[in-house]
Amino acid sequence: MTFFTYAALFLLAIRLRRAIKLSPITAKWNAPLYGIALSTIGIAFLLDDLLPNDEIEGLIIALLLLGVVEFLKREPDFKRFHVLINAHYPIIAAAILSNIVALISIKFYKKYDDYFQAAQLAAFGWIFLRVATSKKQQSELKRISERKDELELLVAQRTAEITKQRNELQETVKELQATQAQLIQQEKLASLGELTAGIAHEIQNPLNFVNNFSEVSMELIEEMEEEMAKGDMEEATAIANDIKQNLEKIRHHGKRADGIVKGMLQHSRASSNVKEPTNLNTIADEYFRLAYHGLRAKDKSFNADLVTNFDPDLPSINIVSQDVGRVLLNMFTNAFYAVHQKQKTIGGDFKPRVEVSTRTIKTPKGSDVEIIVKDNGSGIPDAIKDKIMQPFFTTKPAGEGTGLGLSLSYDIIVKAHKGHININSKEGEGSEFVVTLPVAS
Repeated sequence: MTFFTYAALFLLAIRLRRAIKLSPITAKWNAPLYGIALSTIGIAFLLDDLLPNDEIEGLIIALLLLGVVEFLKREPDFKRFHVLINAHYPIIAAAILSNIVALISIKFYKKYDDYFQAAQLAAFGWIFLRVATSKKQQSELKRISERKDELELLVAQRTAEITKQRNELQETVKELQATQAQLIQQEKLASLGELTAGIAHEIQNPLNFVNNFSEVSMELIEEMEEEMAKGDMEEATAIANDIKQNLEKIRHHGKRADGIVKGMLQHSRASSNVKEPTNLNTIADEYFRLAYHGLRAKDKSFNADLVTNFDPDLPSINIVSQDVGRVLLNMFTNAFYAVHQKQKTIGGDFKPRVEVSTRTIKTPKGSDVEIIVKDNGSGIPDAIKDKIMQPFFTTKPAGEGTGLGLSLSYDIIVKAHKGHININSKEGEGSEFVVTLPVAS
């Protein structure tokens, strides 16, 4: 009746010793487990000689097995072997119950001896069944662990690839931003180039006035000196008044030339992004004429009607004048280009006409200012109307446009100034660009 209990204790020690053979805890537990296995055999012989009956021996070895099981369960090193260790509780219970019943009533025990033996045999078999199940579970857990390691490796590799791609994309974004900055600067230089010819024409007029009035003033001074030499102070005073008027005109036209140069410098330098109160009528008129004379400098035969309808009561608005000036210059240049191309295409009696007007409109939030640039060119086909604000899209031949003018205009008006750009166009009849800017921005 004690055989299964002894066997269970011996096999438990042997199985655990074999299971930890290649693990870090081998050095700590190899000898104690080997000692338990050998002690089991020694105790079997010792108790068989010392004890008067098998029931006491069976009870002692069952309690000994219980003590070993409880001790091993409390050791953290054997945590992963709890399935094997716990599988011994049924045989411990069966052994203790069988031996206690035999001690209390040997007749009852002998009457049901087969049942008690079967219970211990079943409990002993349960250990093997749990061991087999445990091995299968451990094998499955090992497979899952290996698969987990594979997945972690794949995740690490994929993460490294994604990180590399992210870094490459960041570098690409930096390169694109640098390229964008270069293209924007090129567009600004292109618009400055459009201004150059117009500036040369516009600045020539005040310089001519300055030169002419200077020559006349020199002649008047000589006359004044002659009259003073004669003693005719009245005539000398009259001539002095003429010289004074000439000097006033020289000063006026000098300021006009100075304003043109300052405008050119302001246009060419980088935007400060500082919004200042600005009179749109002034910058619209300035760039309107510069754009016209810029095109005429390229083609002396080109002439157009320039029409301005400026609202005299237009309020000053807070804008970055350099940026809005670039927008207007681009729109004026496009308008003159459109009517020039139509004139070259149809010729005849076609008279190019470009009109710019300003006005104040009331809105639920206050008031806005509108600048309308209208031409009688060929208009914009409906098929491309939605594309003209896209970067790099241009209707001009290669080499004549960057495709960034209207795109930058959209960024300046809509994104930077919270305004709007609306396009009204009819193919064959002309186009109208309406720039709307809030008065309070």
